[in-house]
Amino acid sequence: MRIGIVGGALQGMEAVFLSSKAGFETIVIDKKTSAPALSLSDSYETLDIVKDAGRAKRILHDCDAVIPACEDIEALSALDGMMRGSGIPFLFDPDAYSLSSSKERSNEIMSGIDVPMPAPWPECGFPAIVKPSSQSGSIGVSAVNNEKEMEAALRIVDGLGDIPIVQEFVSGKSVSIEVIGNGGSARSFTTTEVVLDSNYDCKMVLCEPNILPKEDDELFAGIGKRIAEAICLNGLMDVEAIYTKKGLRVLEVDARIPSQTPAAIWAATDVNILEELTCSSLGKSTGRKNRNECSAYEHYLVEDGRLITCGEKVFGKVTSPRFETRFFGADEAITDYLPGKNAWRATVITKGKTAAEVLEKRKRFIGNIMEECGLDEYIDRTPKMI
Repeated sequence: MRIGIVGGALQGMEAVFLSSKAGFETIVIDKKTSAPALSLSDSYETLDIVKDAGRAKRILHDCDAVIPACEDIEALSALDGMMRGSGIPFLFDPDAYSLSSSKERSNEIMSGIDVPMPAPWPECGFPAIVKPSSQSGSIGVSAVNNEKEMEAALRIVDGLGDIPIVQEFVSGKSVSIEVIGNGGSARSFTTTEVVLDSNYDCKMVLCEPNILPKEDDELFAGIGKRIAEAICLNGLMDVEAIYTKKGLRVLEVDARIPSQTPAAIWAATDVNILEELTCSSLGKSTGRKNRNECSAYEHYLVEDGRLITCGEKVFGKVTSPRFETRFFGADEAITDYLPGKNAWRATVITKGKTAAEVLEKRKRFIGNIMEECGLDEYIDRTPKMI
């Protein structure tokens, strides 16, 4: 199975990693020669699929399946056009992506099917979250406590040329679930916990059987399935929520391959979301069973004699990374580390039968790096408001 991956940044690295674990051959296309997924793939082409659509089409039509790993609207539109009528599985739903790219529109859909969400402004009061409707991740997101901070946050969204979405600031555990749909029915997978850095960017994903109580876990899976079927999802999406004292509050949906949670799921369960998506597009089943173990997936930066946990955007600046196993005691790694190098980045995966085993392995990993690299300080920052 040869997978064409369009986009070589964070999502591209995730797609290559999952493909390698599924035994798929990969070819990555990106217009930037510095895109980090290029060095991880079996082969790659550097080209702009919009400006050189003919060449891109020839390459992709030689693949067994194609998945976009980017969020550039012009590129996605060109890719959709060149794959239509090809008979090659296109692992992406343009209509669902368009809907999920607007938090305003997706909130309307979720409200219409009684999905629990944070209260809207102004009835929610302070603290509140201000976020742009059409951006992904933590781009343009601000937590605000008063009118002055609200005004500043609204200026940030306006500077992005976007519409502000203002909601209640809900506190609790941040969770995510992946859903695959075939245009009619849908299937939810494993709940993961998303741990944020000081910039509200994901620094770690935890996957274990007891992220949520059983009843709430089943409710979350049902919510994901209900949303997917309401939008007739024909592809992959993830649902992000906060588990509060009053229950789940869904924040948003994103109908594209996520950049972190699937690898954590694979490490803990042996279920490969990209393999599941590919087989779903072919009307087949992988037959894989969830082994219900545990994993931690996290990003690190080493610089100035310090080991620092970081969000995916900081890790995304990694240079010519490679896959490693048994990396300072971690099970898996994507890294540009070299002996003697003073500044480098790594995404590492630790796994075990229990959460305690994973925690102990993580502690050993941190100690090994500190000692073997002669580092002086370990820094693990968290958001001001949780």
